[in-house]
Amino acid sequence: MAAFIHGKNTYVSLDADDISPYTKSTAFNRSADSHDNTAYGKNSKTYNGGLLDGTVTISGTYYSGATGPAAVIEPLLGSTVVFVFRPEGIGTGKPERTVDVVVTAYNESSPVADNVQWTAELQMSDDVATTTQA
Repeated sequence: MAAFIHGKNTYVSLDADDISPYTKSTAFNRSADSHDNTAYGKNSKTYNGGLLDGTVTISGTYYSGATGPAAVIEPLLGSTVVFVFRPEGIGTGKPERTVDVVVTAYNESSPVADNVQWTAELQMSDDVATTTQA
């Protein structure tokens, strides 16, 4: 039986570093190309599917320690590394998505009345492996 799942147990790692303790939001976005193959005589466009694509946006509260987001993510800019996303948390039988990503951006913001925040952009590279945790 399906159930609603709370996001508080989500697990994310980048290049084998668990960054879950510093992450507040993960957007795992999948997309696909579509190609116009409309020919003469049609009243509406027709399409065929193409290559899959995707991005991941992760963000959270800045932490200045050696395991914090700046220390882990910033050195990876421009690198291809493994990203692991477990939306239901850690546990046998729970879903896991693993994909190579290129770390394309790391940003920090310092609002005057709040904690320093960070955001990272990851470009998926190759297929996503969807499995269940053993």
